[in-house]
Amino acid sequence: MKLPGGMNLQQMMKQAQKMQEDMAKEMQSLSVDATAGGGIVKVEMNGNKEVLSVKIEPEAASDIDMLQDLIVAAVNECGRKVDEVMMANSAVRSADSIYPDYKKAGCETVKIVDSSH
Repeated sequence: MKLPGGMNLQQMMKQAQKMQEDMAKEMQSLSVDATAGGGIVKVEMNGNKEVLSVKIEPEAASDIDMLQDLIVAAVNECGRKVDEVMMANSAVRSADSIYPDYKKAGCETVKIVDSSH
């Protein structure tokens, strides 16, 4: 089915599905980390916001309340980092779809990745 402007609805749906699949793969492969308490707690998380690892320095074990707060802080910071990377990558992906010919002019897509890794 052709839409106004010559766009094919079926092609648009296939393109949208491919973009969703690509984003899901990207989210799974993304890895961010954050620390709290000057490195006493370190958390690693993937793009699906699944915690991959938690490392705790032994000296933190003596104060459970502080340890709990540091874990929460590090997990929340990882979540913010995932959101930031995904928003930036979505913006790049949107620009690619809105201006598909800019690559022909010698421009390249900028891949945004977590720089703390």
